[in-house]
Amino acid sequence: MRQVPNVHEAEPIPTAARAAIDDLLQSGDLFRYNAAQDAPVSLLEREFADMIGTKYALAVSSCSAALFLSLKALGLPRDAKVLIPGFTFAAVPSSVVHADCVPVLCEVGDNYRVNMADFAAKLDGVQAVIISHMRGHTSDMDAIMALCDARGIPVVEDAAHSLGTTWNGQNIGTIGKVGCFSFQSYKMINAGEGGILITDDADLVARAVIMSGAYEHAWKKHKGPHGDNSTDLVDAFARWQNKLPLYNLRMSNLSAAVIRPQIPELMRRVRDGRTNHDYVAARLNGSAYIAVPDKLDPELRAPDSIQFNLVGMSDDETRAFADVAAANGVKVQVFGLSTDNARAFWNWQFLGDVPELPQTRAMLMRACDVRLPVRLTKDECDVITDILLEAAETVMGPVPAYGT
Repeated sequence: MRQVPNVHEAEPIPTAARAAIDDLLQSGDLFRYNAAQDAPVSLLEREFADMIGTKYALAVSSCSAALFLSLKALGLPRDAKVLIPGFTFAAVPSSVVHADCVPVLCEVGDNYRVNMADFAAKLDGVQAVIISHMRGHTSDMDAIMALCDARGIPVVEDAAHSLGTTWNGQNIGTIGKVGCFSFQSYKMINAGEGGILITDDADLVARAVIMSGAYEHAWKKHKGPHGDNSTDLVDAFARWQNKLPLYNLRMSNLSAAVIRPQIPELMRRVRDGRTNHDYVAARLNGSAYIAVPDKLDPELRAPDSIQFNLVGMSDDETRAFADVAAANGVKVQVFGLSTDNARAFWNWQFLGDVPELPQTRAMLMRACDVRLPVRLTKDECDVITDILLEAAETVMGPVPAYGT
């Protein structure tokens, strides 16, 4: 009997993290601003910024917090329109609402990327854009940046699923004005929870730092590139001290201690995840009932899951496919076939009047998601793929041979 791998089990946390956590527990020094210098959160910010290739980084409690702070730090007026993809996690429109702005949703195609015609048509009156690289799928960032730059519209990259992905060789998250990443359990770097925002804009990061909870003069412990207190950063902090509300979205030293030893593991994880994904995708694409969309040419992905579309199946057949796969040990999430899936835009009832996006809706009704942790072996990938292929044939029947 084949052994189905546990796709919800993460890689062990490196031993170095355990030692750092033990030191913190012995000292009780968990608050990021207690140390005079070199607190674990401060070290993480510098290491992450250096790795990703940006001037500034701010570690916070979640990627949702990073998105919210990014919008607040942009200084948008109340009820500013923020354009977002119709395929994203509910935390993205939630961050817009929390920032007292109004989400505007655009269509997403069968390849899970922004429909550029609808995006361009909806830019008028928009004052900021959040691009979600949803499940690590990168939209056409060249076209998006050209349209937004021409109108002076700032772009925030929701790169929660894209740590390690590049576009034309440039790290995702560094293309827009701000990039936001996640350290939640199912991401490339796992701290259970946590997030980080990156930018090259000293004024923006100073505003974000203060609003994140750097009260009184705690902001003095935030440094610029190479650990310097650059004039630009010091001047920006001086401008905004006591003039912004505090939201207290800080990261603790414990979370930073878990994250830092995983940074050297990132590129190995990215390579392993891409190998697993591409191997499984090639096998799934051999089925007449399953289609894994191609990536865009400039994109080099860092996947830890796989998404595919079911072809020629009705709603009932799609449900049956997921049920058969689940009965054999592989959980398939069909984004649109759930009354409460947080990635189906019609479930975002907190928006009030949710707009209709027929292309995105049609895609979500057949779009499937299966976890592929980077630690899986080729044999384990084969077990998962076999179950998916067998489920499709169980529901739809074998594909007829040519000429029969």
